Amino acid sequence: MRILGVDPGSVVCGYGVVETSGGRYVTAGTIRCKSLAPGPERLQRIHEGLLFIIDEFSPRALSLERHFVAANVQSAFRIGEARAMAMLAAAERRLPMFEYPPNEVKLCVAGHGHADKAQVKYMVRKTLKLDPAIELADDAADALALALCHLGHGRIPNIVDAVERFRPGAPRRSRTRMVPQ
Repeated sequence: MRILGVDPGSVVCGYGVVETSGGRYVTAGTIRCKSLAPGPERLQRIHEGLLFIIDEFSPRALSLERHFVAANVQSAFRIGEARAMAMLAAAERRLPMFEYPPNEVKLCVAGHGHADKAQVKYMVRKTLKLDPAIELADDAADALALALCHLGHGRIPNIVDAVERFRPGAPRRSRTRMVPQ
């Protein structure tokens, strides 16, 4: 089974496809829209590009970065539009979609929720055992990190549940053993 990770952006939209069996690299790249004026043409290119990737590589799920509010509101709007194109492509191809916040992706891939782009890229390359000859744009590396995060999510216990069990005042399970009489 394959997972498509998408790092949305209105100028550069990263994508990466990973095979679930062993976390094998399939493809990665970017959809570039810099030559187009902001607006419908950019969104159309992102949408059509993602549909092409879905049709070409047949992923079974889409992993998308959860939106967060940046300091620049206009940038947040543009990223939201690119996210909408990824959501629409997933809906049109009936792919289940999963969202992960940036810090969770970084934690899952690099072991640190505040890892920088270089650390994430390094760990993506290491995890997928990528050939050094393969050029990997930052946006493509982020998209692969999203796909890997989704793969890891099924294998890693839910951290929130684990923390909840050990918080002060939480009911504890009895650790007494039954002794035969």
